[in-house]
Amino acid sequence: QVQLVESGGGLVQPGGSLRLSCLASGITFSVAAMSWYRQAPEKEREFVGRIISDGSTTYTDSVKGRFTISRDNAKNTVYLQMNSLKPEDTAVYYCKAERPYRGYWGQGTQVTVSS
Repeated sequence: QVQLVESGGGLVQPGGSLRLSCLASGITFSVAAMSWYRQAPEKEREFVGRIISDGSTTYTDSVKGRFTISRDNAKNTVYLQMNSLKPEDTAVYYCKAERPYRGYWGQGTQVTVSS
């Protein structure tokens, strides 16, 4: 019933940009806080950023000024715009539904930053 589907990942050169999307179904999207996490090989899953229902955002320090989270409630979609990408941004990126929802994750989408 509940489904989160990420898309938009791929291979990009350092300094390039990607926009990830997460389409949600089975939840009342407009009231949900939505987060992005990432997990690099042999590393633990890391919080990237979050957008709450009123549109306010927060980000981890390593992506501030480069990444932007937005949402389109009419499309039940949250976005992660990634600019000035660095090799250390390489990871599988996941979206997660939070507050009031817990435990709902997408399948992840691979982002590889390499020359």
